[in-house]
Amino acid sequence: MSTKDPLEKVVRYIFKEIDQSTLSFFLSGVYERSYKKNQIVINTKNVHDEIIFISKGLIKGYHTDDTGKEINIRFNKEGEFVTHYKSFLLQKPSEFEFKAIEASEVLVFNFKHINDCYIQYPSLEKFGRLIAENIVIKLDSRLNANQFYDAKTRYYDFMKDYNDLHNRLTLDDIASYLRMTRPSLSRIRGKKKNVT
Repeated sequence: MSTKDPLEKVVRYIFKEIDQSTLSFFLSGVYERSYKKNQIVINTKNVHDEIIFISKGLIKGYHTDDTGKEINIRFNKEGEFVTHYKSFLLQKPSEFEFKAIEASEVLVFNFKHINDCYIQYPSLEKFGRLIAENIVIKLDSRLNANQFYDAKTRYYDFMKDYNDLHNRLTLDDIASYLRMTRPSLSRIRGKKKNVT
């Protein structure tokens, strides 16, 4: 089994009509990388020019406020793509940092390769658009949740969306993502256990 097999399956799932020559060209520019636990994946200092696919592991995106506190904005697990899309498109440093929460094995393709793909195989632009649409939908859902839902609803939605991750994340990470204090999160979790 090739190390690129998980990415190939996801590409075929997202872009069902892709042909083998297009897929082979895309995969030819993909390379492997490993991150240790707590290693920075994307920083705010350098131009961000890669899209990362997680084969194994867990990566979080976060913003550091003026006090040095990390405010989590996203979690990505196996089978998902990681990038700060705005930074990638504009070829500017990211506004957020991304860090491996667990030791992670990833596949990477860069800005130049994706543009070469679009030139050689214009049909791949549809694949890029589908990834972008997925990112926008997730960001919109997150924005709506933070603006319109109370803490309990945000927690229940988190458990529905990230049910397979809550045991891999610390309470501090979850509380930060949900924009609440750890004691508030503990109270909501306690009430949920008493109901079930």
